Amino acid sequence: MPDKRPLPVSVVLVVEDDGFVRFTAVLMLEDAGFSVVEAANADEAWDILLARDDVGVLFTDVDMPGSMCGKTLAERVHRSWPDIRLILTSGRQRFSEDEVPDHGLFVAKPYNGPQVVDAIHHAR
Repeated sequence: MPDKRPLPVSVVLVVEDDGFVRFTAVLMLEDAGFSVVEAANADEAWDILLARDDVGVLFTDVDMPGSMCGKTLAERVHRSWPDIRLILTSGRQRFSEDEVPDHGLFVAKPYNGPQVVDAIHHAR
């Protein structure tokens, strides 16, 4: 499998149902120089992905309300947009890198900005 395209200053889609956690993640990523869009659940994120062609990274919580969890969202994104880098996060579950679709990465909550930025740069 070829490596994904180099990561330009692309858009990070943050998917998190907890408004405060989402707000904090968005601020951390914007402070690191990324453009960020946000969604409160996987269904909203899917609609954003259908409407935009500039998302380069999906940073999603696993446990969310709606028709799909973050892992299912990541699996669907991998099938539909294989160039998007995938990063899962959760405070309740843990995933090995083998369990994250498409060589994505897992960052446990609570996380900090450098951990997430590092994961963005190392996800393939």
